Amino acid sequence: MRIIAGKAGRLAIKVPSAVARPTTDFVRQAMFSILSEKVENARILDLFAGSGAIGLEALSRGAGSCVFVDEHRQAVNVVTENLTKAKLDGGRVIKSEVAAFLKKDHSTYDLIFADPPYFKYAGDKDHVTDLLKSGLIQPRLAPDGWLIAEISANQKTPETEAWSLIARREYGSSAILLYEPAASGLRNA
Repeated sequence: MRIIAGKAGRLAIKVPSAVARPTTDFVRQAMFSILSEKVENARILDLFAGSGAIGLEALSRGAGSCVFVDEHRQAVNVVTENLTKAKLDGGRVIKSEVAAFLKKDHSTYDLIFADPPYFKYAGDKDHVTDLLKSGLIQPRLAPDGWLIAEISANQKTPETEAWSLIARREYGSSAILLYEPAASGLRNA
């Protein structure tokens, strides 16, 4: 796994063994091609950070800052190590469960990435649907900000009245979902 482009482009990064499914280089390349100029100087929030590959890619491509959130100690240590190795400024790593972090955080972000474990089987936690319904993301999103979520390509697109789906793009076994708050959404709840 590597950072694809920007200041730290082509740098190999470490992936924690606790992360079963890091976002592939191909999917990250496609995602950042869609986002293009929205990344420059953006404030980024990388939820379920894992290796930190998404946030590291954003920082490498000119994002102003990135907060990496993961509840696993190994992931937090690996993201910290990858940030140091990449020599990228503006990164902050937080060990926390995602909902607990969002309840305490008062910052706003231009782009919020959510790449949780996939919902594959009955009984699995559907993190993306839970986030969309929680009301915790909208207050953290800056005006014109987007939520970018990754799910299994086999999963139906999660929908709620508070969010409008901008696009769904499938790449192999992954689907990238781009959301913005619906006009009647709870952005400032």
